[in-house]
Amino acid sequence: MSDQPTAVEEQSELKNILEAALFAADRPLTVSALKALFPGDAQPTVAQITEALDTLERDFHGRGIELRRIGKGYRFQSREKYSVWLQRLNEGKPPRYSRAAMETLAIIAYRQPVSRGDIEEIRGVAVSTDIMRALLDRGWIKEVGRRDVPGHPALFGTTSGFLEYFNLGSLDELPTLKERRDPAEVAKELNLRLPLEISDDGEATQSEADESEYSSDLQHSAEIIHLDTSGKPNPDNEPESEPGLDVDSEREVT
Repeated sequence: MSDQPTAVEEQSELKNILEAALFAADRPLTVSALKALFPGDAQPTVAQITEALDTLERDFHGRGIELRRIGKGYRFQSREKYSVWLQRLNEGKPPRYSRAAMETLAIIAYRQPVSRGDIEEIRGVAVSTDIMRALLDRGWIKEVGRRDVPGHPALFGTTSGFLEYFNLGSLDELPTLKERRDPAEVAKELNLRLPLEISDDGEATQSEADESEYSSDLQHSAEIIHLDTSGKPNPDNEPESEPGLDVDSEREVT
């Protein structure tokens, strides 16, 4: 009787190795990264890895965790339906983001690649350097090129870290902005907490006027078909003073 493992046993062992690697990894792993786990003379094919990943996805169907594709990689994560229980694991203060920071990030996500001039034209106000630096430091955006116009302004786009943080398989999963929507509804889909204003008595409030203005800005950004390619910011606008982006807070894993 042969001691050589059968094809079924080999595929089962491959699945176990991939499962262990995905559980141990602190980031989504691509098929190439999973293939690199094996020595050159024993590397499985892309088709074999893909088949094993599909099997793992079926194995965890209906359980508390799932195998999900994030960007070009894969990771295990808890299912969103159980987030209300998992939130009790971390009772820390949820991260809060300034309205300007979230508007800037949304414009980059939906209209990328865009320059600061594009963002300023859509929002109607100057974008502060602190906001751009905070989004870059957070790893949500990156410079993806330069526009071929005088001054060669930088063009920005989102990163794989953006997809990971907001649990998106791709940018196609962003909430649609074809119609005017309540900003609170959009924030809920992205599992975000809208910034609140602090009143004189210390109570957190958010005026209806601000909500209307924010919704209008989001709609305006979605309606623009052709952005100004000049890449020139409006020199008449001074950088706005906005609450800082809390870059040290970590989003609660759900």
